[in-house]
Amino acid sequence: MLLICDDGSKVESPDELNAKSDHVAWMTDLEERDISRGRYLMRPPAEAKTVRVRDGQQLVSDGPFAETKEWVAGVELIECADLDEAIAVASTHEAAGRFPIEIRPYWED
Repeated sequence: MLLICDDGSKVESPDELNAKSDHVAWMTDLEERDISRGRYLMRPPAEAKTVRVRDGQQLVSDGPFAETKEWVAGVELIECADLDEAIAVASTHEAAGRFPIEIRPYWED
């Protein structure tokens, strides 16, 4: 899974992202290589809630848990032969020149 990070200085809607030629080219490349398994654009952290349960009490707070300038703006599920291929794919994302792209393996059912 690629966790696409951003600093939120310019939140782009799905329509805005789909109008960017470099972003569309990246998504098209993944689809042509048949490695895309899904993608999700996240809403801004200001719209998030964090839920915790402590001593049986439900605690809900505004925003994400982490106090950081960068936040996960989206995720891309990819299926690669190995870590080297995943690194190559992440390095071609249009945001990789500005923000980190975290590669995270995930458990499958």
